[in-house]
Amino acid sequence: MTALTGPPRVFSRSDFVLFGVAGAATIGAAVIRSGSVLPFVVSATAVAVLAALVGRAVDHLADRLGAGAVGVLQSALGNLPELFISIFALRAGLTTVVTSAIIGSILANLLLVLGLSFTAGSARNGVLRFSPQRARLIMGLMILSVASMLIPSLASYVHSPASGHEVGLSRVTAVVLLVVFALSIPASLRRDLEPTLAEESAEVKQELDAGNRWPLWLAVAMLAATGVAAAWVSDLFVEALTPAMTSLHISQAFSGLVIVAIAGNAVENAVGVKLAWNNQADHALSVILNSPLQIALVLAPALVLISPLIGGPAFTLVFAPMLVTTVGIATLSVLYLISDGESDWLEGSAMVGLYVLVATAFWWG
Repeated sequence: MTALTGPPRVFSRSDFVLFGVAGAATIGAAVIRSGSVLPFVVSATAVAVLAALVGRAVDHLADRLGAGAVGVLQSALGNLPELFISIFALRAGLTTVVTSAIIGSILANLLLVLGLSFTAGSARNGVLRFSPQRARLIMGLMILSVASMLIPSLASYVHSPASGHEVGLSRVTAVVLLVVFALSIPASLRRDLEPTLAEESAEVKQELDAGNRWPLWLAVAMLAATGVAAAWVSDLFVEALTPAMTSLHISQAFSGLVIVAIAGNAVENAVGVKLAWNNQADHALSVILNSPLQIALVLAPALVLISPLIGGPAFTLVFAPMLVTTVGIATLSVLYLISDGESDWLEGSAMVGLYVLVATAFWWG
């Protein structure tokens, strides 16, 4: 019987499709340099597909490193494309794009992706039910992280004595947030039951059970190669961003809030909606809500500390009042909606509607 089954497959059909699309999009981003819109569209597609490859490589590390370790790894790598885009945008002087992208990523996950997940999942499975304790825990950490990240903005608004020291206050805040993240890592490693991207994707589990398994060296090599490719394509994406904004008459704020935020979080967006469609509401919430939590705890603080090393203006955590107001409203609204442990298509549609209104308000800048 062993001879009949043959050797285990390394790559699945979906792997080959993903490789083909990633290769074509990456080559296209390098070759297509003329025009004001097409290079931007192709490079944005390449960023999204490379993000999916990062997620696929992490999937194949799951059973080797343990659930907790992979959860930390996925959190660190899931926002890698957006980190690269933000670094190159800061170097190009597009500070408004970066600040809008940070808040936009939080808003997109809290309102758009979670709303679409509730709408799609409820339309297929009826009322979605999940653990209210777990949802409140994640959102509690989310509120505390966002509140800490916004302290420099509030100090600036009320003209406190600290308002003249935005750079120093932002760096202190960044260090505090990163320390909190570091303190959370041991607890994450011990939580072996915490669902990860590999555990939550039924399709990936079926492929692994059927014999589709990357060797450890291949998964690590794919992570390294994809990281390098994502950094290179992110530079092309930022290079194409300014001509596209000018041609389409799109403001920096809207570009960061909507376009960069959605492209940089493509993996979590697709996986979260798919999990809700499969009636895995707890897992969907975990994927969707942990992404903005890591943006507040890791991505934003990292940019504050990296900005002096890459040239361009110093990046601070002083956000425009409209950004602070919208992210505050969104965080509190989502906490209220999920605190009862269930949701349906109507609540999901309302969340998507709120996101559309916020995005529209930033269309003019």
